[in-house]
Amino acid sequence: MCHQRGLRSEGPQCSVCAKSFELEFPFQAEVGDGEPRYFCTTQCKTAAKAGVFGLNKAGGRASDGPRRIAVFNHKGGTGKTTTAVNLAAGLAERGNRVLLVDADGQGNVGASLGIRGERTLYHVLVAGAPADEASVPVRNNLDVLTSNELLAAAELYLAERQNRHRIMRERLSDRVTGYDVVVLDCAPALSLMNQNALVYADSVVVPVSCDYLSLVGVRQVLRTLKNVRQLLKHEVKLLGVLPTFFDVRNKISREAIEALTDHFGERCLPPIRVNTKLREAPSAKQTIFEYAPESHGALDYLALVERIVALRGDAGALDRAPAMAG
Repeated sequence: MCHQRGLRSEGPQCSVCAKSFELEFPFQAEVGDGEPRYFCTTQCKTAAKAGVFGLNKAGGRASDGPRRIAVFNHKGGTGKTTTAVNLAAGLAERGNRVLLVDADGQGNVGASLGIRGERTLYHVLVAGAPADEASVPVRNNLDVLTSNELLAAAELYLAERQNRHRIMRERLSDRVTGYDVVVLDCAPALSLMNQNALVYADSVVVPVSCDYLSLVGVRQVLRTLKNVRQLLKHEVKLLGVLPTFFDVRNKISREAIEALTDHFGERCLPPIRVNTKLREAPSAKQTIFEYAPESHGALDYLALVERIVALRGDAGALDRAPAMAG
C-alpha cells in the first residue's frame, strides 16, 4: 500500500544486482509495457540507465581487514572531497559497510553531508576515542568520522610522538574490523597527517584536474608515495589517477586524458566530467546518487565505483607505475 514514505511490499529481486529487498520507495519499481524492473538503490537504477547489469558486491573486505583507500593529491581544487564522498557512497550502496574518514581539518566531508560529529578524528588520534564509536551513521552502510579545526592540534601531538607516522594506523586498525572499506579524504598538503593517512592506507586514488598544472603536480604525488614505501616502509599502492573536471570540448582536457592514459594505462580511471549537479549536491547535503541520480556526475562516479571494484586486490605497485615525463 502507498503511504507517505512510499511503497511497502514483500521483496522482489533487484534487476541489476539480483539482491532481494523490501519495496519501500516509488523509485524502486518501474512498470512499463514489458516486464517490471526493480531497483534496490538509486545507484542500481542509475546503473540500469547506463545499461550496466549483473553487479555484485565485490570491492569489500579482504582477509587482513577492510580495503583502505586514500583519496590524495597535494594540489587543491582537484575534486578530492567530491570523489571521497561519492566513492564511499557508491560502495555503500552496493552493500559494503563503509567508513569515510575526513582527514582534512577543513571538515568538508561533514559539510557536504550535513553532519557534525561530537567526537572527531582529533579525539581518536589524541584522546584514543574508539573510531567505531566516534563515527556518525549517515546513510545505510555508510558511517563518517568527521574532522574540524582541532585537527591542526592533532598534528602537534603527532609530531611529538616517537611513532609519529603510524598513530592513525594504530588507532584505527583494531576498531574498523566491522567495515569492508575505509575511504580517507586527505587534505591538499604535504603534512604529517597525510603521511599518517598514507601509512594507514593500502591504496591511493589521485584525483587530477584536467589542466596543465595538475598534470605537473602528479609527479610530486608519485614521489611522495615512493617515499612512503622506501622511507616509512609501507607498501602503499597506486590504485589509479582520476581525471576530474573533464570537458571534451576543451583541448587541454583532451590532451590531459591522452597524457594520463599514455603514462598510466589502465591505472587512468574513468574521467569525471564537468557537471553542475556535482557542484550543487553538497549544498543539498546529498551525494550525487541522491541529488541527481541520472546526471553525468552520477554516471561517472558509478563508472568509478565499478572500476575500483574490478581493481580489488590488484592495485598497481608504485614501482611499476611510470613517472610523468619532464
